[in-house]
Amino acid sequence: MFKNKTLLITGGTGSFGNAVLNRFLDTDIGEIRIFSRDEKKQDDMRHEYQAKYPEASNKIKFYIGDVRDLQSVKNAMHGVDYIFHAAALKQVPSCEFFPMEAVKTNVVGTDNVLTAAIEAGVKKVICLSTDKAAYPVNAMGTSKAMMEKVAVAKSKTVSSDKTLICCTRYGNVMCSRGSVIPLFIDQIKAGKELTVTEPNMTRFIMSLEEAVELVLFAFSNADSGDIMVQKAPACTIEVLAQAVKELFHADNEIKVIGIRHGEKMYETLLTNEECANAIDMGDFYRVPSDKRDLNYDKYFKVGDENRNTLTEFNSNNTDLLNVEQVKEKLLSLQYIRDEIKAFEEK
Repeated sequence: MFKNKTLLITGGTGSFGNAVLNRFLDTDIGEIRIFSRDEKKQDDMRHEYQAKYPEASNKIKFYIGDVRDLQSVKNAMHGVDYIFHAAALKQVPSCEFFPMEAVKTNVVGTDNVLTAAIEAGVKKVICLSTDKAAYPVNAMGTSKAMMEKVAVAKSKTVSSDKTLICCTRYGNVMCSRGSVIPLFIDQIKAGKELTVTEPNMTRFIMSLEEAVELVLFAFSNADSGDIMVQKAPACTIEVLAQAVKELFHADNEIKVIGIRHGEKMYETLLTNEECANAIDMGDFYRVPSDKRDLNYDKYFKVGDENRNTLTEFNSNNTDLLNVEQVKEKLLSLQYIRDEIKAFEEK
């Protein structure tokens, strides 16, 4: 489906962009455009992939720009077939202190990407969202919830034959930039205590490869306006910290530091309201958009529809992994295996 096609990844120097490159670069894809505002990360990435994929690295094109600037987005849009929109401010505490910055990137930036995509005739746009957008209590989640609303609303303004727009929503990606596992590893290396916010806090966990799988599933199966959700397992933060300790044979103490700004005790991937219409697709849920227009009178009818039997899908009622299961999941990651090897050799 990507043969000789041009794929644009916004925020492409991040963890997700790198995972997509590792997955696609050695295939018959025509071109992958990395769009971001950090020239240092782009330069590092350019050299890394020239060394890693010398024959295929010429498929990567780098575009300096900012999703907040519509014109810079348009400059990267010519000839693009598909977009993975990953550019975002995604650190909960920083968005709490600078909420308007989250709005500018996550909401206005998404609107700019979709406006430019529709104008350029891009065939499909997959917007990456987060579990924090469901029942949001913090600025990051609220801005991502609005991002989803923008995407769904935009999907109604254009025929899906011209530009299909949908969202994927997933939980914490293990070892992604700014996540807690690399912090735990750094603390173990430094002989420091492992700082845990709240031991009983639960979070969905998935690998970067699973995040890419969700986006590809949405790419193949979503209708315009859909939100696609992966059925991810979860664990408590205490179990996660203990699993990392055991993998590194560390005896560092665990220190509880309290919940940070804007954090929840558990996250939700599917709300009760979305469950009313959600479609179970095996390993995924599909949440179709509400196709009604503003003329509500014509939809009036006596009685209620039978609600779906699904209930809220959150990190407390999904499969909760124990220490051994989390260790197994962590060991599936090349990053973890490399870090353990380097730690043992030291």
